[in-house]
Amino acid sequence: MKSLGSTNVDVITLFVEDLQKTKAFYEEVFGLQAVYEDEVSSVFPFGNMSVNLLDISQSHELMTPGTVAARESGVRFLLTIRVDDVDAVCDELAQRGVALLNGPIDRPWEVRTASFLDPAGHAWEIAEPLA
Repeated sequence: MKSLGSTNVDVITLFVEDLQKTKAFYEEVFGLQAVYEDEVSSVFPFGNMSVNLLDISQSHELMTPGTVAARESGVRFLLTIRVDDVDAVCDELAQRGVALLNGPIDRPWEVRTASFLDPAGHAWEIAEPLA
């Protein structure tokens, strides 16, 4: 068997409290259409992987005996999209009503970044290599 670390991540499932609101955000902000949807989920294509928005009511079956933290618990991860021009993307986000958490900021590791949250509280970062 090959190492799990040598394979691509295929799907990231994000638990959401308001599926319709979060789905609309992904359509508007990322310019995507769902490739699959039903009454509890919407799956969006992101390059070589997919993001599955899943109603939090369905999380128990997937996570038991673990639990899913409530949004109020805080952000626990950051999804990053590489872009050519962070400032231009920030302007587009502002036009779509997206408030930035931070940025644009030139980071010491030679990347310019900005971050924002989706309606379910999942953190996204856009990143432009400076070198």
